[in-house]
This record gives sequence, structure tokens and C-alpha cells, in this order.
Amino acid sequence: MADVVVDFRSDTLTRPSPAMREAMAAAEVGDDVFGEDPTLHELQEYVAGLFGHEAALFAPSGTMANQIALQLAVPRGEELLCDAAAHVVTDEIGAAAAIGGVSTRTWPSAGADLDPAVVADMIRPDGFVAVPTRAIAVEQTHNRQGGAVIPLPALQALRKITSDAGVHLHCDGARIWHAHVADAVPLATYGALFDSLSVCLSKGLGAPVGSLVVGSAERIAAARKLRKRMGGGMRQAGILAAAGLYALRNNIPRLAEDHARARRLADALAPSGVVDPARIRTNIVPLDLSGAAVDGPAFAAAAREEGILVSVLGRRLVRLVTHLDQTDDGIDHAAKVLPTLVR
Repeated sequence: MADVVVDFRSDTLTRPSPAMREAMAAAEVGDDVFGEDPTLHELQEYVAGLFGHEAALFAPSGTMANQIALQLAVPRGEELLCDAAAHVVTDEIGAAAAIGGVSTRTWPSAGADLDPAVVADMIRPDGFVAVPTRAIAVEQTHNRQGGAVIPLPALQALRKITSDAGVHLHCDGARIWHAHVADAVPLATYGALFDSLSVCLSKGLGAPVGSLVVGSAERIAAARKLRKRMGGGMRQAGILAAAGLYALRNNIPRLAEDHARARRLADALAPSGVVDPARIRTNIVPLDLSGAAVDGPAFAAAAREEGILVSVLGRRLVRLVTHLDQTDDGIDHAAKVLPTLVR
């Protein structure tokens, strides 16, 4: 196998920059289980402010942040609606059911093409003969739909639907920063649409770990108990919070570079018929190998021989993700080599 030239497996592979490491080393810390870590307080207040909410709570992972939010919104045995390919039901190891006792029902995966009317028709009210719907979750951007950005008007329509129905609206915003950069929608505008959000610091922003639950002060107070119950109480977590603050204050605008690089890859692969560049809005490039002579595992193996690492999400589906630790030389190499592997 050739030496690795470029790694597209995930934007979670980034490593803290020297400046981020300096911020971490200099962080003022305390015991957060006692509520005494000043840097963590600063991060939580900063993130809550970005989205126009009252409070936020740091969690060690996006999965924990999502599951805390869902447990707060959906009583045991009651229902969450979401996209069939949503992270909360495909990539969190059944946590909604296993930990929260949440029943889930899904609409056909649509990504950016979410139809609020379809979702509205699925809502089951109290007193119905089946399980009542308590919450709806959307994913912005949508990972398994190629980093798709749900348009603001669709989210606004969904907000009205859920408000009228008395249903909680949650955003899995692991990559909401990318949507913010792609569509120039202010983070506070997104925040105003949702009762709760989870946002991630380690996907594209360069922080080594961490997500936050965002919501009302009352909800976040309850979230703190759930985090402790799931083993998420941390001590001198200000070291991690300092990385998150650095990431948020320095690395959001540069996400546009990742989007441009993803589009370059899509343009290079478009003649092979495996991707539509017009649908690549952010930093994820899904390759549909249904009509190719090679399947996903074979494509990944061939790419590895050329020093390129990719993720295989299915027999005929491969994913490329751009991020800040890549170089233009690596992108150029991939743009030259990958099209030759699907012919």
C-alpha cells in the first residue's frame, strides 16, 4: 500500500493545531461535576448565545448530546419522527430505544428535499389509538444524504407544523456550521426554529472531542442529570472546552474551503456518472457506484493502494469528506486518481 496522501474517511480525523493546543494547555479549569470549570462555563454560554438560547451543556459525543435531547423531549414508550437515514436511528447503536425507551417512526430519506407536508401527515396526536408523536428530529446538514442542507423555508414550515401540533422540534446539528456557511443563514435564525439542538465541535472545526445540547435553562438543568446518569459527568473538562472555543472563534469561516474542495472532487468524478456536482453543497461527496464496474469495497481497496482513504457506507456507496487537515496537493491527487478507479 502507498503512503497515505489524503484521508477522506471523516472530518472527525482532524488533529488540534499548535494554536489550539496552546489554548488547551493554558485553559483555566475546575471540577465540572461541582459546576466549577470556568472555561467550560464560557463555552456553554458562548454556544447558547450563538443560537439565541438560554443555556447549553457540554457532552463528550454527538450521540450523547442527541440522546439527552431526545430523552428530555420524548417520554418512554412514546414517539419520535425522523428521516429514515437520520444519524439518531442509523448511527447511534439503537440508543433511542435501548437507553431512552423511545419509539421511532421514519419518513423516506429525503435530505435537502424534506417535504414538511409529508411529516405533518405522520404526526399522531394525543388520544389517538396508536403511540402519540412527541418529537420530530431533523439533521442539518444531513450526513447520509451527502451533506445536504435543508432549505430555511422548509424548516420554517416544519416549525409552524410542530408548534401547531404541540410537538417538540429537535435539530441534530452536528454539521450545522456547514449549513450556516453554505446558505449564509445566521446561527441564531436556526436556533429560533428549534426547541433543542445538538452541535458538534469535532466535525470540521478541528476540536478533538465534544458536542453540546442547546435549549432552555430548564431543559439544560434536566439535561445535566441525564448526562451524569449516562456517565458523561467530567472533571477538568475546560481543557476540552478551550479547544472548542478556539474552533468556534477561528474555524467556522474556513469551512468554505472544505466546501470548495468537495465540489472540485465532485466535478472531477462527475464524468464517471457516480455523483451529481450540483448536489454537493458542503464537505461530503457521496459516490453512487450502482452503475460502475467496481463496488464500494473494491473501490476503497484500489484507492488505498494510491494513498487515498475513503469510507464504505454500503456495497455500492462510498463517501468522501473534506476537512482542514487536507492539502490542495492531496485534493489534486485524489481528483486525478479516483476517476480512473470507477471506469
